[in-house]
Amino acid sequence: MSAQTAPFIGDACLPATRPFLTAEWRWLVMVNFEVDPALLAPLTPMGTELDDFRGTTLMSLVGFRFLNTRVLGYRVPCHADFEELNLRFYVRRRGPEGWRRGVVFIKEIVPRRAVTLVARKVYGENYVTLPMGHEIRESIVEGTQAYSVSYTWRPAGQPNWLRMETATELELPAEGSPDQFIAEHYWGYTRLPDGQGLEYRVTHPPWRVAPAQHLSLHCDAARLYGDSLAGYLNASPVSAFLADGSTVTVYRGTKVNFC
Repeated sequence: MSAQTAPFIGDACLPATRPFLTAEWRWLVMVNFEVDPALLAPLTPMGTELDDFRGTTLMSLVGFRFLNTRVLGYRVPCHADFEELNLRFYVRRRGPEGWRRGVVFIKEIVPRRAVTLVARKVYGENYVTLPMGHEIRESIVEGTQAYSVSYTWRPAGQPNWLRMETATELELPAEGSPDQFIAEHYWGYTRLPDGQGLEYRVTHPPWRVAPAQHLSLHCDAARLYGDSLAGYLNASPVSAFLADGSTVTVYRGTKVNFC
């Protein structure tokens, strides 16, 4: 079944729990690739299924800024603001209120070792620590707000980068569009070592987006993700866009209940 039959479920349907993390996710550079679903099937957590967009299975490379981060309400010195680069794909699971559309992270890169340790411990996520940087520029081009956003990371000391320029105003994505499908997944799922799934909720308002006018990606994908995934990441993406982001709330994870 395609994503169009799996509508977003609002917070009113869900049990209230204490947030584990609050932050701002800003200036999300989202580059999207079509991938063979058979390659992702072994990575899909128990209790979930791949969530396709009109028959196309997508994988996204996403760079963004983590800002004003608080864990259990507390700001951690020197760890409130940092970059992240993640590679993710899309799944869904039927909950008591309807379909829960979510993401599975293949690997997440951050420049702070403490962030890596906490994410691995609390959520079982595949975080790694590498030197990272960013540059964000805003300008007015022929009366239109334009952006230039870049993220860098250094596996084995070698420079890698993801750079995007836009030339149109940021706007909410059209209903049922691929940009909406990619940007509006409100659950996270992790495949635990025992094969079970961990589920956690992420809440944020819809993001405004603008398509990429120029895109530059230089990534040692084979070193970071393996040869099979590298073949897709080295191909041309099916789409790329910038999302402005927002404040987000991430809730503590629970093991998926199959009863």
